[in-house]
Amino acid sequence: MTSTERDRPERQQAGSGTDDVYSLRERVADTSWRKRLTANAPVNSAYRIGVGVVGFVILIGGIAAIPLPGPGWLVVIGGLFVLATEFTWAERLLEFTKRRVTSWTDWVTGQPVWVRTLIALATAGFVYGVLVVTLHLTGVPEWVPDWVPLWR
Repeated sequence: MTSTERDRPERQQAGSGTDDVYSLRERVADTSWRKRLTANAPVNSAYRIGVGVVGFVILIGGIAAIPLPGPGWLVVIGGLFVLATEFTWAERLLEFTKRRVTSWTDWVTGQPVWVRTLIALATAGFVYGVLVVTLHLTGVPEWVPDWVPLWR
């Protein structure tokens, strides 16, 4: 019996006799290629270390990109997704993030149009401010045409 099988509670839908959907980590652990890796302890350890390194690199890159215009939060969630394939703590954090994003989305969609417009304008203003400060600190790249209204 593998550690995943020991850790996984028996999940049954009431009266149906079929298993519920497993967590991401459990689904990956139930694949044939992952079972082969688990059977060889040194390879399994190397694989988990590799997943940890790749996941943390993606996560750190996303955290660094959060204040910049672009998909910083999306990259952070991608890093958590990679880590969640092997680590329970990352899976819990990913689930927490999903719940928070869902509740925020539900709240925003329930607001009147003027509130959603204010949120959109505040977000656009923040992104523009970050862009201006970033360009002011790092300088405007030479490839930007002169007609673009930015400080040089």
